[in-house]
Amino acid sequence: MEVLGIDIGGSGMKGGLVDLETGVLTTDRYRIPTPASRKPEDMVKVFKQIVDYFEYDGPVGCGFPTIIRHGVCKSVSNLNKGWMNVNVQELFSKVCGNPITIINDADAAGYAVMNYGIGKNEKGLVIMITIGTGIGSGAFYNGKLIPNFELGQIPYKKYKKIEHYAADSIRTKEDLSFKVWGKRLNKFLGLVDVIVCPDLIILGGGVSKHYGQYEKQIHIETPVKPAELGNHAGIIGAAAAILDQDKN
Repeated sequence: MEVLGIDIGGSGMKGGLVDLETGVLTTDRYRIPTPASRKPEDMVKVFKQIVDYFEYDGPVGCGFPTIIRHGVCKSVSNLNKGWMNVNVQELFSKVCGNPITIINDADAAGYAVMNYGIGKNEKGLVIMITIGTGIGSGAFYNGKLIPNFELGQIPYKKYKKIEHYAADSIRTKEDLSFKVWGKRLNKFLGLVDVIVCPDLIILGGGVSKHYGQYEKQIHIETPVKPAELGNHAGIIGAAAAILDQDKN
């Protein structure tokens, strides 16, 4: 079964058809920059462009970059404030005419890793951390999603959110070396280690492929592993979320 997965991020909106048996993209990834305004009316147009590009008529899984509760946006995070309390699932479905499953983007990346990647068959509490424009997190207990585990929202020192200190966008903005930035990431992971005491932490997002350049700066008790699915994890996991939806 092939399903369209769409991953919405702070800098790009990406889609692709995914084979749900293997977790492999069966098409090239199609990407459009996220509109600078990050407003609902602008982003929904891009969402429809992606669906239309694939000439796709079927269920769509979508990872969305903020807290989603029953399809409704409950925190604007790095988006425009106009998203607050918008039923994203209904909005996207109305515009493109397809049934939509909306989940948090870090939860989507977690679905991919837990179903098709290094998290498969892992027991206990596994935390998936996605590092990009912000910091997202997904929690899984014995493979079952615990939704909206937004650990990147933890306040830290002078920062309202620790993602304003340790996200990959901050590394780029401040021109930090991986060594210097890795120490910041370690501060965040140390808090995760103390607060939730997981059995495993998996790092996702584009920066995970550079793990070897900051691995020596990570000094926490919990094992840390980079995800293997790279930038495709959000697309794959968004599609895979439809399978979990069908079980409920």
